[in-house]
Amino acid sequence: MKVEKDIAKLQKAIDDSSYIVAFTGAGISTGAGIPDFRGKSGIYSTGAYDPYKTFDYQYFLKDPSYFFKFAKDFAGLYEKIIPTEGHKFLARLEEVGKLQALITQNIDGLHQIAGSKNVIEVHGGFTKAHCIDCWKEYGFPWIKKEILKIGELKCTCSGWVKPDIVFFGEAVTGMEEAVQYTRKADLFLVMGSSLTVQPASLLPFLTNGKVVVINMGDVMLPEEKIYLKFDSDIDSIIKKLNV
Repeated sequence: MKVEKDIAKLQKAIDDSSYIVAFTGAGISTGAGIPDFRGKSGIYSTGAYDPYKTFDYQYFLKDPSYFFKFAKDFAGLYEKIIPTEGHKFLARLEEVGKLQALITQNIDGLHQIAGSKNVIEVHGGFTKAHCIDCWKEYGFPWIKKEILKIGELKCTCSGWVKPDIVFFGEAVTGMEEAVQYTRKADLFLVMGSSLTVQPASLLPFLTNGKVVVINMGDVMLPEEKIYLKFDSDIDSIIKKLNV
C-alpha cells in the first residue's frame, strides 16, 4: 500500500536527519477545535467575521469592537482545547534533538502548550498583548479574563490593548530567523498549510533538504519540490511514526 510505503520513507527521513525544520499552518490545530481561516468552515468562509474590519490594523485604530468580538470567541475556545498529536509529535522531535526550529503561521500558542520551545510565530500570537499607546505588555491570563469578562482589552493608561497578532498592514515577525533555519534544514516538514499566504509560504523554496507535506488538500508547491506528500489528516499519519 502506497501510504504505508510513504510512511516508512518518512520514518527513514526523520531517522537520517539531524536538522529538521517544521512549518505549520491552521490544519494542525483544527483537530483541537481551532477553526481555520480559509477552509470550508473557516472564519472567513462562514462570514462570522468581516476580515477587513476584524484584522486590519488601521480599522482596529478606528473601531476595535470587530476584533474584540473575534477575540472573545477565540479566548472562549481555550476552555476546551488541548494540543493535537501533531503538536505533541513536534515537541518530541525537538526534545530528542531532531527538530531545530518550528515556524508557525498559527496564533493559538498550542505548540508552546505542547512543550515546543523554539517556536517562530510569523503571524504573531494571541497569548501576549501590548497597549498600542504606552506599549505595556500583558500576558494571556489577563487577556483571557478581561476579554471574557468585559468584551474588550483596555490598558491602565486607557489605551487599547492589542494581542500580538500580525494584522493586515503590519509586517510579519521572525522571517529573517525563519529563513536562516530553513536554509540549513536537511528535512523540512510542512504540516497543515496550503502554502498560499506569503511571505511565509515561500520558505519551502529556500531549502535544499527534503520537503515533506502533510496537508488535507492541495498545496501551492511544485511537485518536483516535494519529496513526500500526504493528503491526509495529520494525526493519522503522526500516530504511525516512532520518535
